[in-house]
Amino acid sequence: MGFHQNIIFMIEIIGTAAFAASGAMTAIRKELDLFGIIMLGTITAVGGGIIRDIVIGRIPPNTFLHPVYITVAMITAIFLFLLFYFKPELDGSKHIKISEKVLNILDAVGLGAFTVIGIDAGIEAGYEKYYFLLIFLGVTTGIGGGILRDIMAGEIPYVLKKQIYACASIAGAGLYTLLLQFSQSDYTMLISAGAIIFIRMLASRFDWNLPVVKKTNTTAQNEDSSAETDEKNSF
Repeated sequence: MGFHQNIIFMIEIIGTAAFAASGAMTAIRKELDLFGIIMLGTITAVGGGIIRDIVIGRIPPNTFLHPVYITVAMITAIFLFLLFYFKPELDGSKHIKISEKVLNILDAVGLGAFTVIGIDAGIEAGYEKYYFLLIFLGVTTGIGGGILRDIMAGEIPYVLKKQIYACASIAGAGLYTLLLQFSQSDYTMLISAGAIIFIRMLASRFDWNLPVVKKTNTTAQNEDSSAETDEKNSF
């Protein structure tokens, strides 16, 4: 395994562990059992990569050919289960802010790592001239697992409602694709991943969000009245 492959492998392992921790923490807060925690942690870690490989026709996906990624995800999820099982006070009110900060950092690291890995997978598959596809692959790898995690947890996907998330991945993917035109060194990958992490941490720190359509008071009142009418009719 060459130096470049070692760098990619290290980034993949870091991203896998980070996303697995993110998924496992979501499962713990949803009070899922051990299997649910392992499942949510694993799907968060490898889900985006599976979607990416299907898009580029890499069958079976790399995850199933190299079970080291699933193994790392499962070990991470089991570790967090044991930690909170024997130390439930860690999820108490005084630790919530700390755990949220740690979760945001892990999520940002996973997003940055998997975005650039997704682009690299597209290049290896021979699509280095298809820039839109490369960006799509990077973003899909970065956010795909999180979308699957939120759907399985019964929530609206995080990327559709909270802070600058997918946009950070898009920005980093665009930067990496641009930098590849000038240099294909490992530094371009690290710089791009770092940019994504930096944007995500800023968005989390300053609560940056894209604009949303706010409900008017009239709309809210009409919805409340409709809900009350439906409730009465149900009786």
